[in-house]
Amino acid sequence: MRESANVDAETVASFGDEWTRFDQSALSENELIRAFSLYFKIFPWSSLPQNPEGFDMGCGSGRWARLVAPRVGRLNCIDASEGALSIARRTLASHENVHFYHALADAVPLRCASQDFGYSLGVLHHIPDTEAALRACVDLLKPGAPLLIYLYYRFDNRPLWFSLLWRASEVVRAIISRLPGPFKSLATDVIALLIYFPLARLALLGERLGLRVRNAPLYFYRDKSFYAMRTDSRDRFGTPLEQRFTRSEIDMMMQRAGLTDIHFLEEEPYWCAVGRKS
Repeated sequence: MRESANVDAETVASFGDEWTRFDQSALSENELIRAFSLYFKIFPWSSLPQNPEGFDMGCGSGRWARLVAPRVGRLNCIDASEGALSIARRTLASHENVHFYHALADAVPLRCASQDFGYSLGVLHHIPDTEAALRACVDLLKPGAPLLIYLYYRFDNRPLWFSLLWRASEVVRAIISRLPGPFKSLATDVIALLIYFPLARLALLGERLGLRVRNAPLYFYRDKSFYAMRTDSRDRFGTPLEQRFTRSEIDMMMQRAGLTDIHFLEEEPYWCAVGRKS
């Protein structure tokens, strides 16, 4: 793997451990398809050329690639963690059109302007210089090719109390993210059991009763499995480096990176956005 200064080694190691423990094999096909349909809701599939070649930047366990690979000619799965790539190789073993690269975002052994599409979901905000990593993704695209990204939002569309609650949770994350792998997973599993699950199901109950609960904490997880909650609890509280951005900040970053025709998903998860290389 070519070296780069734009990487946090502890975060890469943390994700390698996470995907080894949560390889997504226990996630039901139905839940995976529902999640895929949501994250890719604004992706312009119909505009891609025949048998397109594209990339999955930060492929992790390969969960998204499982559903992208059958739709394209070639998919390049890229990850900074060899541990994650080993899981992805196993997940995608039946897809002969998938190729794997152990590489950082700005050191991918693919030609610039060679890709018909790209996506990076929940990855770039874990890289020290998110904007530089975004530019590196755009550099790989052909002119006019789409890039779909998902970056953690900074609660710019939420009430003040919601943001304050998140700031309080940051104290917990700062402690848990420093724990050794087994203890980190135990702590995040406890959070999933005692916080994610009851609050999510309470939001589901409120929704079924006709109450307005969209701003309720963990409303997004109201219909998610406990396995998905455990995975995301590990992601949220176990990752050393996490950055968040407002919608306007993401929009400006995408423009500076060379993307145009930018569109945002107007529902959770915030913020998913797609743009085309100018």
